[in-house]
Amino acid sequence: PNGRVVAIGSSTGGVEALLTILSQFPANCPPTVITQHMPPLFTKSFAERLNRLCRPEVGEAVDGAPLLPGHVYLAPGGGAHLEVAGTATAARCRLRDGAPVNGHRPSVDVLFASLAKTLGGNAVGVILTGMGRDGAAGLLALRQAGAPTVGQDEATSLVYGMPRAAFEAGAVERQLPLAKIPAHLLGLTRAPSNGRS
Repeated sequence: PNGRVVAIGSSTGGVEALLTILSQFPANCPPTVITQHMPPLFTKSFAERLNRLCRPEVGEAVDGAPLLPGHVYLAPGGGAHLEVAGTATAARCRLRDGAPVNGHRPSVDVLFASLAKTLGGNAVGVILTGMGRDGAAGLLALRQAGAPTVGQDEATSLVYGMPRAAFEAGAVERQLPLAKIPAHLLGLTRAPSNGRS
């Protein structure tokens, strides 16, 4: 694999948006980490539902779990921030306690910022439908670190809050309708990660 990790942040409307994207992913998809704002306990059943409906292996992120192709890691709701630690060749999940960021724990900003630091251009950042502005600063950090970034467009977002904040911050390299995001991501992860897409 080229070592690219896909990171997705979403909130209101994200459950359906994530289902749309992950149902298009092949069984050997790039390692994918997701922070979706959800109450505690809901993420476990959501991960189980995604796992039933999608080809990759989907589960809640566990501290220390290595990021592997064909696996999707969902931040557990309510308890900790999900980060990515390690290096491009040996990245792993890290669950870290901490104060809420932008009113959220887990926070999309925390996830994206950790990827900007550990993986830089070996990551791909995606911001989907959601209220508020969680993820905008982190996505900008990813873009500045050389990662391609994608934002869901207004027409297909249930709530064009988080994608708008990221777009206005200059964090979104490509804004796309939801239906076009899966193929775009798979194209980016197949492309050499040092090249421009």
